[in-house]
Amino acid sequence: MHKKLLSSVAPIIGLLLGFAACSSSSATDEPLPAPETPEEIADNLPFARGADVSWVTEEEANGAKWYDSLGRETEIFSLLKNECGINAIRLRVWVDPTDGWCGLDDMLVKARRARDLGLMLMIDFHFSDSWADPGKQPIPAAWTGMDLTRTKVALAAHVDKVLKALKAENINPYWVQVGNETTNGMLWPLGQADKNARNFTELINAGYDAVKAVFPESIVIVHLDRGNVMSQYEYIFGILSTYGGKYDMIGMSLYPDADNWVTETNDLLANINTCWNRWRRPVMICEVGMNWQQAEQCRDMLAALISGCRNNTSGHGRGIFYWEPQSTPGYNGGYDKGAFTADGKATVALTAFKADAETHPDK
Repeated sequence: MHKKLLSSVAPIIGLLLGFAACSSSSATDEPLPAPETPEEIADNLPFARGADVSWVTEEEANGAKWYDSLGRETEIFSLLKNECGINAIRLRVWVDPTDGWCGLDDMLVKARRARDLGLMLMIDFHFSDSWADPGKQPIPAAWTGMDLTRTKVALAAHVDKVLKALKAENINPYWVQVGNETTNGMLWPLGQADKNARNFTELINAGYDAVKAVFPESIVIVHLDRGNVMSQYEYIFGILSTYGGKYDMIGMSLYPDADNWVTETNDLLANINTCWNRWRRPVMICEVGMNWQQAEQCRDMLAALISGCRNNTSGHGRGIFYWEPQSTPGYNGGYDKGAFTADGKATVALTAFKADAETHPDK
């Protein structure tokens, strides 16, 4: 277990030891401190300067290479940590992908590499055999035709299998997403929020309970896109409030352009405060990206997000994950929001993370 995770459960251990040592004490003794809440655990973790690198093994299989500032070929996790200031990795998990990429075995390869470098880990469950996002949330083929009860069982079993595989490798995720960009629910149509809001909540809760059964200290995230659009958050988290949804943290995405990043960044930071005031949950920016040719603006955007989270959200903005920064221009059908050039060298975009790492080194 990571040191930070150990520290997060220390009050619980102390409570149990204190009870054993003081069971005969007077009722007038000072009360023992209560265990930390999930929100307090989240606040005690280091600020996340993260990267979702889920494509990396596929890229390597296709011959991708990356180079440090001196032009030396460098393993990408080490490069991101040592030259770009990254301290956390996010990895997506698909249920049964046809080509194996981002399935359980492939995810474990990348998770081991993160563990060996001391990087914090976020696991992103898509609950699909391929991409799940605001435009599509397809049910895994093996779950087709299941009713709500059976789907909850299948979902919980999938979470249990994945997390126990990590635990067997002594890999402890700091955060676990239950669904990816679930702006209108997940597992459509069964858990489509605008049609089956209660079902969506029950599916979220099934995932939450499954996470906590394996890693009770992990922070469970419900993640939506467009963190600058508050109405989406009012809608989904209103549903979860109505039907008793369980989650520890709110996740946001943001993909601005050079001509609107200032406005969208300011709106997102304001929404972090609104989310805390309404639902008392901290926020993680789980995905962010910008066109690789706008690297300087991207650097400025990341710097503004970092500064805003640290200074203008009362500490409730807990970090930022760049989505697939290691991707070179046009990878995988035309993705253009990576932070590396075609020859495998980092742009200036991630220097905002490096500057923050130098100013606020992790303890």
